[in-house]
Amino acid sequence: MLFSAEEIAARVTDLAAEIKSTDQDLTRERPLLVVCILRGAFIFTADLMRALHAAGVDAEVDFLGLSSYGDARESQGRVHVTMDLQTDVTDRDVLVVDDILDSGRTLRFVLGLVQSRGAARVRSCVLLDKPSRREIEGNAEFTGFRAPDAFVVGYGMDVAGLGRGMPYIGTAPDEPEQG
Repeated sequence: MLFSAEEIAARVTDLAAEIKSTDQDLTRERPLLVVCILRGAFIFTADLMRALHAAGVDAEVDFLGLSSYGDARESQGRVHVTMDLQTDVTDRDVLVVDDILDSGRTLRFVLGLVQSRGAARVRSCVLLDKPSRREIEGNAEFTGFRAPDAFVVGYGMDVAGLGRGMPYIGTAPDEPEQG
């Protein structure tokens, strides 16, 4: 286990407070739009939305489905939209929420996509940062934990669709030998 359910819950609460401290101008008439990157960030986003509400931040949520891994353990190097946003982001303050920042490709892709659609401000929040895997410069404005260069599972993240429901984050077991 890398991060327990209790450690994650405490950090999510802290992240909501950090986000609130930078978003003093948001109101019910001008709420934050949280964009959840599916599928790995759905549990993190749900917990973050509740923590933002408890911190006094009004927020709406929408979902963007992306794929760069498929069923593999390594990114295929290209990001594909599998489900697009339903909300117009024009003139909105947008917080992109993702599970892991590793190569930087997905974050760069999403930030560029949302900015190109006319968002007033776009920032990012990731649960895990793996700076040792960075291929494209850039960091998230808000980060939960720094993670080792290992394939992780749990708290929404999976190995070929399995393990998302674990309440903690751990490293995925090695694949069995082929042959």
